[in-house]
This record gives sequence, structure tokens and C-alpha cells, in this order.
Amino acid sequence: MAMADNVLVSPDFLTLTLGIIVYFVGVLLNRHIAFLRNYNIPEPVTGGFLAAVAVWAFHQLSGTEIVFEMTTRDRLLVIFFATVGVNARLADLLVGGRALAVLCVLTVLFVFLQNGVGTLGAWLFGLPSAAGVIMGSIAFVGGHGTTIAWAPAIAAEHGFPAALEVGTAAATLGLIVASVLGGPVAKFLVERGKLTADASGPDGESAVARAEAAPIDKSNFMQALLLVNVAVVLGYVVHGPVTAMGVKLPLFVPCLIMGVVLSNTIPYIFPRMPWPARSPAMSLISDYSLSAFLAMSLMSMQLWTLAGVAGPLLVVVAMQALLAVAFILIVLFPLLGRDYQAAVLSAGFTGLSLGATPTAIASMTAVTRHYGPSPNAFIILPLVSAFFVDLVNMIAIQFFLAG
Repeated sequence: MAMADNVLVSPDFLTLTLGIIVYFVGVLLNRHIAFLRNYNIPEPVTGGFLAAVAVWAFHQLSGTEIVFEMTTRDRLLVIFFATVGVNARLADLLVGGRALAVLCVLTVLFVFLQNGVGTLGAWLFGLPSAAGVIMGSIAFVGGHGTTIAWAPAIAAEHGFPAALEVGTAAATLGLIVASVLGGPVAKFLVERGKLTADASGPDGESAVARAEAAPIDKSNFMQALLLVNVAVVLGYVVHGPVTAMGVKLPLFVPCLIMGVVLSNTIPYIFPRMPWPARSPAMSLISDYSLSAFLAMSLMSMQLWTLAGVAGPLLVVVAMQALLAVAFILIVLFPLLGRDYQAAVLSAGFTGLSLGATPTAIASMTAVTRHYGPSPNAFIILPLVSAFFVDLVNMIAIQFFLAG
């Protein structure tokens, strides 16, 4: 580490190494603390926040600020979103049918409502209007990845320097709240309506387990890595002209779109070509990039900048949780058909709206293990969360920031 003027700088490779260590600290803590496991707190979040607290304590005691170089972290972000795009198959839209279409429409409505609540919270506490978007769909529907992607521009251009710290804190609180609420919401709906599971067909989570059991070798891993890299390169190529046209998009968006384009054209043009989308190797790349990205991002938070917004943040998180539950009970569950699948998707939407896709899948898995399978729910919700919600969120964010 290099030090100058009470600032300690961690070079990029050391930052990555520390991020991996922080991840394994989170693994160790989750393994030994039942609360973290039971509420599905991700390992990089556990380790990252512990490291952030350690950095805060070091800053308070020594007056020295630690600054982490983040070149590799930013690359991991675009790699992760490229894998999301690669795994999105437009043909699967036919599988979801009406429920998928309804969920997409309701997601659009909810994203705008969420930003409205965030903006209201920012107004109540005298914060810049951009803070409302950070405490809206950027942090909750978008999660840590979207927060970290948008926060630097909001901090620089919209007068809210604590954008990253507030957004990541809100996203993590959202993960916790989503993990706590998803199961009880579904339990209430299932037991009140005396709903029963559709036992036809294998459960979606079983198919995932079988896929994860498939072996990964050097060849299929390199194929998956090549495909991701091509999607990222094409994303870079598209990003330049789009930016020159005056359209401000985070780099991860064109990388995600290029992944979608590749996976929904090349396999049909060259049907005999091995295609690693949704393979265990692709899952490994996705999991690694996201885990290291989150650990590095969270450990680098400057928690001392939160002092002035801690109260408003807690209030806004409570407002967002109330909005999500009310929306699910009054709007989403009835429009999805009031059946068992709708209840399972309600649990998943709790995770999608307040936490992240892993939280949503974890909540749905807990519900189906208790009450029985719901195969299509495990297809419908990832389709919305993996691709559609990011595009809708991007439009909503730009709309509110321009307003």
C-alpha cells in the first residue's frame, strides 16, 4: 500500500486479493452464525460489511483514509451483467405465458412507485432529489450492482456525495427485509386461501440442482469465458457511439444487451455449435464475478459519510417495505390469479422488489419445500429479474434523474 497525506491507497491487485479474503470471511461467519444462514444473507455482504466496519474503525482511530483502486471490480461488474444477458432466452417467454406478461407489466408500475416513495423520503428529509432514486429502484429493485454502477455519476452530477454509501446500505437492508418478509407473505396467502400446489412436472429447483451437478472441465469453462468476453467487447463497441449520441448508460447495460443478442441469434444460425448459456461453467463465472464484485465494493464503503443520513435511510427502507407488501397483497397476487403459483411468485417478488434474485429464489424455495412444487414460478421470476427489470429500471432511473 502507498500512503500520502493521511490517505492509504490499496493497488488494484491487492484490492482483489482482499476482496477474495473478505468473501471467505463471510463464508466462515455464515457457516457459524445461524441467523445469517436462515435469513439468506450473502457471504460477500457479510464479509464486506464487517470489513467496512473495520475500515471505519481504522479511520476513526488513526485519521487515515483507505482508498481502494477498483479497476478489476468494475470489470467484474460488466462480466456479471454479460452472463445475465447470455443466460436470457427470449424463447422462454412462451413458457411463462400470461403470468409472465402480468408480472412484467406490474414490475414496470412498481419500479416507478418505488422511485416515487424514495423521492418522497428524500423530500421529507431535505435531501437532493437524486437521493430518492438511490433510495428507490437503484438500491432495491437494482440491488448492489446497479447501485455501484450508477452511484458515481449521481455523486458527481447531482450533488449527493454519499450516493454509494447510502445506496449500498439501503440495498443490504433491503436484502435482510426481503429475506424476512418473503416466506411470511406467501404463508399468509397460501393458508388464507387454502391453496394447494400443482404437483405436475418436476420442480424448477430440482432442474437447477441437476444442472449444477454436471461436471465443469477446462474446455467448457473456456467456451463460457470466451462467450462472456465477446459480449463485453461488443458492449464496449456499442457503448461508445451511444454515449456520443448523448444517451447516458452505464457500461453494463450494453454488455447485458449484447449477451442477449448473442444467445438469441448465434445458436439458431449455427445450431451445431456448442453454446454454454445456462451451463455450470457460465454459472461459475457469474457467481465468482458477482461475489468478488460485492465483497470489494462493500469493503470499500466509507461508513463515516453515513452519519447525516442514517435516520432518513431507516425511515425510507420501512416505507419501501410497506409499499412492497401492500403492492403484493392488493395488486400483484390478485392479478396473477390468486392461485398457488401466484403465492410463490409473491414470495419471489418480495425478494425482487427489495433484495435481489438470490433472495427471491431462496424465498420461493423455502415456500415450495413447505407447501409443494411450483415449476413455472422458477422459470417466470428469473426471466423478469435477469433481463426485463434491468431495462425497465434503467428507463425509470433516467426519467427521475431528468425530472
